[in-house]
This record gives sequence, structure tokens and C-alpha cells, in this order.
Amino acid sequence: MTDKTLLIGDIGGTNARFALVSPEQPGFHDAVTLKCEDFASANDAIRRYLDEVSADSPNVICLAAAGPKIAETVQITNNHWTLDAASIGSNFGIDTVQLLNDFEAVAYSIPQLQEADSQLVGLPEWTSLPTDKFNVAIIGPGTGLGVAGLIRRANIVIPIVGEGGHISFAPKSQVQIELLHTLRKNFDRVSMERLLSGPGIENIYWALTLIYGEQRTQLSAKEIFAEGHAGGDPRAVESTHIFFEILGQIAGDMALCMGATDGVYLAGGIVKRYPTLLQKSGFRSAFESKGRQRAYMERIPTLLITHDDPGLLGAAYCALELSSS
Repeated sequence: MTDKTLLIGDIGGTNARFALVSPEQPGFHDAVTLKCEDFASANDAIRRYLDEVSADSPNVICLAAAGPKIAETVQITNNHWTLDAASIGSNFGIDTVQLLNDFEAVAYSIPQLQEADSQLVGLPEWTSLPTDKFNVAIIGPGTGLGVAGLIRRANIVIPIVGEGGHISFAPKSQVQIELLHTLRKNFDRVSMERLLSGPGIENIYWALTLIYGEQRTQLSAKEIFAEGHAGGDPRAVESTHIFFEILGQIAGDMALCMGATDGVYLAGGIVKRYPTLLQKSGFRSAFESKGRQRAYMERIPTLLITHDDPGLLGAAYCALELSSS
């Protein structure tokens, strides 16, 4: 067991981050980030990584990837790579290759998080997850909108993975209704991802300028969040407020759908980069605003994941499970 090389990766549209796992303990080490555009395939990137860290050929490979897993293959969203478990295994002469959806990996990380790895949003006290059974949900806006769940019963953890970011946007206020009508000028169907993502905040900003009849230069997502934080552009301020309010709405919906009474965890680059905007926003109020179910919602904690690499942490858990089976 101690001689095994366990390789893990978290692959997105732009970067691929690889690391090694120690068979004797949770976690990972020797993490390296490579640009996907520099390599023709994941196999080439893995070989470069192994060379950089002077590691032996892997015995176990576990890769999390930003895209739906279909028949042990993943076509990376916004990336030219296609991952195929059989092809990767053949290339490295091994049978033990596992592919995960990126939010499936984040889900597996949840039981591994320590108190310092998350930050409460709207509740005063942190409590660890129950050791016997729990239900949690995970949601995260980034390039797209990821959604997952995780349940534990006895010693078994089961991820719930789908394409929840593509459920329909359900407006709850007059301005949100106007947003929906305006966005329908560009989209036949307005999903949550059309608002809760990097491109989504740009859609919100664009729609608001039309609603107010303003002529404004279209800003990038980064610029909108920066202006929203600084308070210089009133439309950017309103856009970020609406963004986090809608995030609270769908986070609450996910809690209701999954029975996630033990917590809803926020992941993804956007919430992690703008924790102050999140904390000052109407996120928690929108989360709890579920009519007759308000008392149910008020008891559910919402937490921002602050761990640097929850995807790698979850992949490390899976790699250890594979190596011991």
C-alpha cells in the first residue's frame, strides 16, 4: 500500500490541477496547476505533472472534471479535452481510473472539511456534521452553476449529482420578473445558470441597463463585482445585490428538494472571491424566505467553503477508497 502512487486532478475549462495522495492519510501534496491549452490531452498533462514532481507512474488515477459524466467519459466544458477512463487506464497501464463530475468531488470533500475550511453565512455558530447520518447540498457559481448533494448513512457516503444549474429561473420580485422578460430577448429559456455565473452577472447588468433605459458600456463580470464592492456604479451595485439574492433563493430551493437540513455549502470561485459582498447581501434572507417553510429554513446552516481546493480534497478521498478496495 505504501508504495502505491495515487494521482488526483481537478480539471476545469482553463486549468488542470494535479496532486498526489498519501495512502496512509487523508489530504494531498505536491499540487501543481497546468494550463489546459498547453496540452493536447489530459494524458499529456499528467505525464508532464509526473515529470515535474518526479513521481512514479500512478497505480490509481482519480480525476474531477467540469462536465457531465456519461458512460465513464467527460467532455470538459469550455475545454478541448475529453476524458475517457478506459483510454487513460490503457495509456498508463492500470485498471483503477475514476472520473468524477467536479461538483461530485466537492461533495465528497464536505466531511473532510475542518472548522477553518468554511465560513458561516447568516448563523452565529459552527457545528460539525453528525458522524452517523446527514444530508447536505452544495451549490457554486463560477463559469457555470454547479449543484450537488451528499448524504451519509452509517459508513456510506453517497453523492447526488445532476445538472441542477439548468433548472428554470423562478423570479420572486417585480425587478426579477422584469429581468426574466428582458433576458428572454436573448434566450428561449432562462435557466438559473443564465444569472448565477460569470456570464450570468453580465446578463443581469445588461438587462438592468435596458430596464432603466440607460446607455452604459457593458462591463465584464470582474468589473461588475469590483464596482459593486466599491459602490461606484449604481447598476453594478444592484446587479451584485440581485445576484446574491437569487443565489439565496436557489440555495433554499435545493435545501427543500434534498432535505439538506445539515447545511448548504457554497462553492465556486465567485463566492470565494467576494465573501464581503456575500455576507452583506440579501442571500440569507432570500434563503429563509420560503413562506410556510420559513421555520424549517431558519434552522439550516449556510456555509461558504474557504478551503483552497475542495475538488482535490474530494478526489483524494475517492482515490484512497479505490486504493483500499
